[in-house]
Formats: sequence, C-alpha cells, structure tokens
Amino acid sequence: CTLDHPDDKLTALLMAADTARELGARRVGLIAPYLAYMRQDRRFLPGEPISARLLAKTVSRSFDWLVTVDPHLHRIDNLRRIYPIRLGVVAAAPLIAEWVARHVARPLIVGPDAESEQWTARVADLLGAPHAVMAKQRRGDRSVSVTAPDLSAHAGRNAVFVDDIVSSGATLLDAARQLRLQGFTSPVCAVAHALCPP
Repeated sequence: CTLDHPDDKLTALLMAADTARELGARRVGLIAPYLAYMRQDRRFLPGEPISARLLAKTVSRSFDWLVTVDPHLHRIDNLRRIYPIRLGVVAAAPLIAEWVARHVARPLIVGPDAESEQWTARVADLLGAPHAVMAKQRRGDRSVSVTAPDLSAHAGRNAVFVDDIVSSGATLLDAARQLRLQGFTSPVCAVAHALCPP
C-alpha cells in the first residue's frame, strides 16, 4: 500500500484487509502483537472517545479473527466484551518467567502499580518467587509518583519489574527510585510491550 501519510498503520491494515477480500480471500485475520488504543477504555475527560471500543468496531468489520499478546485489560476485563470476532490471546507471563529464571538469581517480582498485579502475580507464581506491588498516582502522561510497600523482608533479592506496557518510562523510573531508597540495586525490567518513541 502507498499512503499519503505512511504512519497511518490502521488505514494500511484496513486497506490490506479490503484488498485481500477483493482478490478472493474468504477469511482475513489480524495478528497484532500490541493491540493499540486499549488504554483508553473509558471516558477519562468529558468529550473523549472510548478508543478501545471504537477500534474493536473498526477491526471487527474488516477482519474475521484477531490474535494479540496481553491486551491492556482493566475496566474492560475481557476482549470478548467488545470484539464479536474469533479471538486468540497469547500470554507473555510464561515467557517472561522463563527468561527471569535463566538470567536473575533470587528474584523479587515487582509491579510498578496496582494494574500490574495480574502479570506480577502470574510470573511470581511460575517462578515460585515472592512478589510485591507498588501504588501509583498519575498526574499526567509523564508525571507520576510511586509509593512502595516495605520490602525489607526481601532484602538481598534482585528486583524484577513486570508490567504489560511501558511508553514514557516515567512510572518505572520513579518505581526504581523507590527501590533504591530501600537498598535494592538497579532492577531488571520485563514488559510485554515497549512503546518507545522514535
């Protein structure tokens, strides 16, 4: 596809799906390792779109099935609530746990905020390691403050942050500062989706 705006990946996907059908495809599927727009799963400010639902409608009109990795599910707790097409969800936790087991001795799995609990608990369970979750207060996209529980019972362990997504890195940076205040060395970070700016 040649587009006027080459960064418009959604438009390219929709064009590709439509073209595949024109050329005779009976079914068209989408493998999207990162399912964009899922973080806007409610109207945070008046007049904002609920982009998670909007994307689901758009994708479901063009594709027959979707496979993704660890979608950002919080207020919408299951993709089936918004996607009527066939779905496959791949969990990153087993792969993260396998990597941590090979590379980090005596891990303490740490979630940088309450929303990360589902991933930290799963990875810790797979490893037979302890886990803890911090509390986050968000003031803006790049303005957050993180509060850590007392982790003194885990002194001597190597902290591993586990989360589904990192974009600006502000949460992980502040969470790492909190760990240093409690005497931990620099943590390892393992996330399913790293949305790094170009």
